[in-house]
Amino acid sequence: MPGVISPRRATWVLALTAGALVWTAGTAYAGKPVPGGHDTTQGGADGMTLLASAGQSRIKVTQVSGPTGGKRGAVSSTDVNWKPPACWYEPVFTPAALKDFSETNGVGDVGIHEYWAGKGLWTDHYRDDKPTTNVFENGASVEGYKNYNLGQDGYFWRSVAPDVSDPDSWDCTRIMFWQSAGEIPKIAHAPTPKTLAEYAYNRVEVPDTEIELKPTTKSTVNLPTWVWLDKATFQDVKVRAELPNTGLWAQTTAKPVALHLDPGTEDAQTYPASGDCEINADGSIGTPYEKGAAEDRTPPCGIRYLKATDGTPYRLSASVTWQITWQGANGTGGDLPDGTFETTQDMDVQEIQSINR
Repeated sequence: MPGVISPRRATWVLALTAGALVWTAGTAYAGKPVPGGHDTTQGGADGMTLLASAGQSRIKVTQVSGPTGGKRGAVSSTDVNWKPPACWYEPVFTPAALKDFSETNGVGDVGIHEYWAGKGLWTDHYRDDKPTTNVFENGASVEGYKNYNLGQDGYFWRSVAPDVSDPDSWDCTRIMFWQSAGEIPKIAHAPTPKTLAEYAYNRVEVPDTEIELKPTTKSTVNLPTWVWLDKATFQDVKVRAELPNTGLWAQTTAKPVALHLDPGTEDAQTYPASGDCEINADGSIGTPYEKGAAEDRTPPCGIRYLKATDGTPYRLSASVTWQITWQGANGTGGDLPDGTFETTQDMDVQEIQSINR
């Protein structure tokens, strides 16, 4: 009985002749070592990795500018309905690499929900000169090619999903197929510069929101606490995403635009009243505290606590809003949802109407 590539709809393993295995499951097992299996993380004849998990994209993301040290983290989208692409297609094999994979005990994913382990992938599914007749529930079929397409310039592509458990990952149902070099497949869910920009969204790491306070973590009832950020604290963060062997790239930029303060209690007022402190022209936020300012002036960015803490400090929250845009190959570009990054700190508030300066 020849090998069959089947969608993973249930958790079971089917043993087949010619040493081939088909794994059908709701989760990815690609890259899992098997006795005598081919190492899916090693380079092929052209230096490309062979066939790791379909949950591992080949998109390369590098930081172009912005802080690289200190505490950092990914932003949270302000649009609760936004999500990055659930799936797309990428080049994974040259002809020589696929030949190596098929004629050894190859192990890996040929699609997001299709797994192969054993010899004979080419013989059973990409047989010379004629298409095979493997037709799946969704209507997708496998194409026939000639002698691994050796001597041709191009790649075998397969589907990729950052989260293989996402139901939307089933939108990319086509298993591994051939595409000539320098061409992007004209199919649904083919990668675009925007795909790369959205993929990079969650890989933009922004600095921790360490605001300056005066008074520091101990404030006084009815006296304002000044809040500011030095202009050197926040800079644009830029990351570049590239998909090898496609010519596709995108640069995603996160720019700080506002600081929002939440005093952690209703017994407080913020400056401005909305709690949103805008970024100044020089990149700073607010105005640094000056001696006597707490009594004489209202801070452009700050908090006034109206009630003292009673053993339990208030949790002051400071979140920076980052405006996120992108530009990419072929003159493309646009906006992505704003992101926020939040930190909190304890604030003790005392009753006495004085402050150490």
